[in-house]
Amino acid sequence: MHQTGLRRFSPTLIFSALPFRPAVLFLLLGLALALAPNCSSVPKSATGAGLSAAELRLRHRVDSVLARMTLEEKIGQMTLFTTDWGSTGPTIREGYTDDIRKGRCGALFNSHSTQFTRELQRIAIEETRLKIPLLFGFDVIHGYKTIFPIPLGEAASWDLAAIEQSAHIAAAEAAAAGLHWTFAPMVDISRDPRWGRVMEGAGEDTWLGSRIAEARVRGIQGKNLGSTDALLACVKHFAGYGAPVGGRDYNTVDMSERYFREYYLPPYEAAVKAGAATVMTSFNDYDGVPASGNRYLMTDILRKEWGFTGFVVTDYTSMNEMTNHGVVADEKEAGELSLRAGVDMDMQGGIYQRFLQKSLAEGKVTLAEIDEAVRRVLRLKFMLGLFDDPYKFCDAAREKRLLLAPEHRATARDISRKSIVLLKNEKNALPLAKNANIALVGPLADNKSELIGNWNGAGNFNDCISLLEGLKAAGTGTIKHVKGCAVEGNDKSGFAEAVAAAQQADVVVVAVGENAMMSGEAAARAELGLPGVQEELVSALVATGKPVVVVLMNGRPLAIPDLAAQSTALLEAWWLGTETGHALADVLFGDYNPSGKLPMTFPRSVGQVPVFYNERNTGRPYDPNSKWTSKYIDMPNSPLFPFGYGLSYTTFDYSTPVADRSVFKKGETIQVSVTVKNTGKRAGEEVVQLYIRDLVGSVTRPVKELKGFQKIMLAPGEARSVQFRITEKDLSFYRKDMSFGAEPGEFDIMVGGNSADLKKVKVRME
Repeated sequence: MHQTGLRRFSPTLIFSALPFRPAVLFLLLGLALALAPNCSSVPKSATGAGLSAAELRLRHRVDSVLARMTLEEKIGQMTLFTTDWGSTGPTIREGYTDDIRKGRCGALFNSHSTQFTRELQRIAIEETRLKIPLLFGFDVIHGYKTIFPIPLGEAASWDLAAIEQSAHIAAAEAAAAGLHWTFAPMVDISRDPRWGRVMEGAGEDTWLGSRIAEARVRGIQGKNLGSTDALLACVKHFAGYGAPVGGRDYNTVDMSERYFREYYLPPYEAAVKAGAATVMTSFNDYDGVPASGNRYLMTDILRKEWGFTGFVVTDYTSMNEMTNHGVVADEKEAGELSLRAGVDMDMQGGIYQRFLQKSLAEGKVTLAEIDEAVRRVLRLKFMLGLFDDPYKFCDAAREKRLLLAPEHRATARDISRKSIVLLKNEKNALPLAKNANIALVGPLADNKSELIGNWNGAGNFNDCISLLEGLKAAGTGTIKHVKGCAVEGNDKSGFAEAVAAAQQADVVVVAVGENAMMSGEAAARAELGLPGVQEELVSALVATGKPVVVVLMNGRPLAIPDLAAQSTALLEAWWLGTETGHALADVLFGDYNPSGKLPMTFPRSVGQVPVFYNERNTGRPYDPNSKWTSKYIDMPNSPLFPFGYGLSYTTFDYSTPVADRSVFKKGETIQVSVTVKNTGKRAGEEVVQLYIRDLVGSVTRPVKELKGFQKIMLAPGEARSVQFRITEKDLSFYRKDMSFGAEPGEFDIMVGGNSADLKKVKVRME
């Protein structure tokens, strides 16, 4: 039946029965399309000039389908619905199967597993007029079944190869479960930890965020679209979504064009230039126009400036929500604005399906605009190979073999421990002796339900290794576990038992943090401390006089100055996913020397937010000895922990950086070298970070900007010279006239282990 279906529903659709070889067939199709007055016109670029034979053939295949479609079927390819899997299991909403049969729906999300997707695809292939395959999407954010650290946690690894590998494994598992498309990576820059979706991104820095965006696109899409271990990537949320006013999700965004282009746009561009197949609009407005109706974003920047050729999909009902923004009178008008802006697919709102035919009849949109959107969708379905084999991603044997494969779990364990950041380690409290008698306390000490975090794909928390399980598997001493309190609430009845356990132990390990749903979409927080009475629990444990090692599990930077001061050692563990317990045990017992560095600044207080390392200077910069400077009167300006910060079980010494020349010309490259030495007794990895400062510009410039890093392993006593090459592009910015380029003048080149502790050399560009 499967093979028969493949012959019956071949890429050439109804022409498959004709006795022509494919090459001859597509020449005939091209001639027919050129001569047929009622067919959709072939774009000028498809005439063959400058195109490869493969590209020309692909365009002819797309247009051969488009030419036979009714208007309703075309609009169907522009319509994406959810199956409701998330709330009701593998079922589809009432009426959607009829939409599939009538060609009114070309894509579905929240539809996964080979059995479910095969049945839905069967309806599309066997019960529709043109037999156009469905596209299946899902939010595979940090793993499908094998769950990796949340993206912000992975960013703390500063390991681009590991991040790419994580994305590849997630895509391979998802593709094995019948999926074609993931709504990732999220590349929004954010400098406001109140915004819950910081957990999905790479943090506050544009340069680091751009490199991670590229790595994730490469990992998701693999070497070739259509490989059965890869998915279509969807860059989101375009654009500026990470800067909502007040840190409240879905809120408005307001910033200058210069700021937007310099700090927020580059990661999207990097992802697009890395080959991302699709882009998702954001909920917010930009310059007063909601993104889903913003032609400047979707056409002028995305397609004309960057050359994007994939399709654009809205975020969930964001097209409908333009009525609340107040830029359209009704949903019909919202659809017209979106199509003219360059939005190809409507997620869940059903606006294109309900109103676009009427809009066309009234002349509010054109058939050419509709046809171009449909071409973009069909093109990717062809590139995935779905017209050749609609069921190529529905292989139950592959699904069974890959999901939670032992090698995937091993990789997850390695990436998880790389993502852990050591923030404090007084008196070398860590690593722990394997035979230490441990009091393991806290609401997250023997928890599994929160470990996979928010946006956890098809993950099952029962597959997770808890911290208690990890410590028991790795240690030889006794472990006394006491919960102490819940994440939320005011119940302190467990404090006494926790204190008693601490008094009998050599060391206390206390696991505290957030519940998974306290970070993520629609999870903005006005306060950034530990919820409930968790911090009081830590204080009670500290009062015993025993060393207290605090393990934080959370999805965002927290404002925890008292906790940091009280603890003997402090680990930022984020939500690490499936292998949490093993990864934490590796670090706590010293089988792995922590190497993570913060991708986002930790504030002392929520009152400092937004707080980030690469701020611009003011006319009255901070001076602790003068009130009349830019400062707080009740706390320092400095953060609790700066961007790029993270300790090791060893120590590193940096020499003063040296440039190969002190003066250079535009277009030339300058090399900066620094010697890094491991001055401790353990082998360890260090993230050597390079920052620049343009001392005088035509517009104000940041006090420092990350422009490179290298992660190196050093044995005890080993020293290594690390070289960085700085190009003119690294020194470029949007100048006073909004042209992009470098300006002559002096620059500080700074190198160190975090954004606050740097050594510098001065150079001049003529």
